[in-house]
Amino acid sequence: MLSHWGKHAILNARQCCPIAIGNPRIIEQFLTDIVKKIDMKAYGRPQIMHFGEGNRSGYTAVQLIETSNIILHLCDESGDGYFDIFSCKNFDEYVAKAVVQEWFKPRQIDMKVVLRDAKFPMQ
Repeated sequence: MLSHWGKHAILNARQCCPIAIGNPRIIEQFLTDIVKKIDMKAYGRPQIMHFGEGNRSGYTAVQLIETSNIILHLCDESGDGYFDIFSCKNFDEYVAKAVVQEWFKPRQIDMKVVLRDAKFPMQ
């Protein structure tokens, strides 16, 4: 049992594989894989949309899980990816990071984990 409401893993991935970030099928396969590997249960199919203008365009995807969500934003121009995994069920953030590395092959990944609870202030 968690001593807090949930865990939020925030990953910034620099210079991902251009083929991976530009392919909605790969993005969907990634979401299926990460849900399985961090022991979650998908709630429906992911929403994957390409939109934006100029250097802000790219894919955004949302996979609802029974205990919250997995969201990613991928930038066409820079190849950078922004991944958020939030769940009130505990998960291994290092496994999540490894799955991002496997599918998107970024040159660098930075990760921050925030424990979420409305009972204490964020720092």
